[in-house]
Amino acid sequence: MNDIQDLNLKNEILPIFDYSLNSFTKYKILKLLETPLATQSQIEERQNILKGFASNSKVLKSYSYTVLYVNEVHFFLSHFREENFNKKRFVFSGPTPDEILFQNKIHQLVMFFHRLESVCFSRLNLIHFPETYRKDLNRILAFLSSFELSKYEFIIREKHLKKKQIKELATKISKLKSENKIDSFWEDLFLFETYLSINNAIVEREFVFPTFQEKGINLINVYHPRVKNPIKNDFEASGNVIVLNGPNMSGKSTFLKSVSLCIYLGNLGLAIPASKGVIPFCTNFSVGINKRDDILSGYSHFMTEVMSLKKVVLKAAEGERCFAVFDELFSGTNAEDALEICKTTINGLSVYSNSIFFISTHIQELKNLTNDTVLNYYLDCELIDNTPTFTYKLKKGWSDTKVGRILFEKEGLNKLLKID
Repeated sequence: MNDIQDLNLKNEILPIFDYSLNSFTKYKILKLLETPLATQSQIEERQNILKGFASNSKVLKSYSYTVLYVNEVHFFLSHFREENFNKKRFVFSGPTPDEILFQNKIHQLVMFFHRLESVCFSRLNLIHFPETYRKDLNRILAFLSSFELSKYEFIIREKHLKKKQIKELATKISKLKSENKIDSFWEDLFLFETYLSINNAIVEREFVFPTFQEKGINLINVYHPRVKNPIKNDFEASGNVIVLNGPNMSGKSTFLKSVSLCIYLGNLGLAIPASKGVIPFCTNFSVGINKRDDILSGYSHFMTEVMSLKKVVLKAAEGERCFAVFDELFSGTNAEDALEICKTTINGLSVYSNSIFFISTHIQELKNLTNDTVLNYYLDCELIDNTPTFTYKLKKGWSDTKVGRILFEKEGLNKLLKID
């Protein structure tokens, strides 16, 4: 079970990729974001599917429709009953109001599906897509072509459909429904639109597809896409435990979110907010950035961290390729305990070479743990005229800058709290 709630997929990440035309597709985008892929080959296949969408950009830029159409056609087909169309009554007595509505829904279906077929699906160059996904697209094409849409669309434009033609279309729908092809069509269509929406975001934001390597991370110009005017950083690490330090407000949490997002999105087969990315394939994700107590379980923040760490270690011990982030690890306990158990944690995690662990901390005594597997980085802060100036730039090593006392003094608290 992945622990990724701190990535805030629904409220922060979904809006980045949501160019959807309807609620069905929006829901499917969120489900895709919440479901990591099981193998590297699945990741590469999804990358290639999205690249196929980019290669068909001239056709797909015209893909649009009124959301009311898809909602009404979807509802009509979901509740379709051929017996709702009384053929004999229509012939001898004329249509009832319900049958006129039925006829209008048939018109709407033909015009909507004809637009999908003529503007988009019949014009796609399928050679750009992986063979497995071409089957999905061919299934959509076969479904649409079964309606003979050009023929009926021409009749509707020139005149109204006659009762014979409505009967023909009703029979086609009934046959497709009996073969369970209608639900499959909607699944295929909304997945298509999910990929299209994600591709639109990738192109618009100039995200890049990462490549994969066994160990280590190399990210160039990485940033968080929800930050306005972000400071971009380069990050390269061959070790599997990264200890991130730096004063408060220096940007540690934002940097951790940025890297976490790149690793997670990359492992979904999506492009990432960076100009280049080389990342490891991961099978388990745990991102703990926002400080919180687990009220429902009755845990304090410290115990929540302990249990989260335990889950990650057990997964790593089982051979999972973990990516885990621990922001200000064990800051909820006393300084002496925190130092000792942080040392134990860092040294212990370094054994699991197939996993990547990020730990941010303010504990200065941890700076001497650096070795081939444990690496130190910090977010820079400069003191200019004794005023902290945050650059938000990542550097190797350890920050000795202490801004707490300076900010305390600048707010006049030394004087306010002085006891005569």
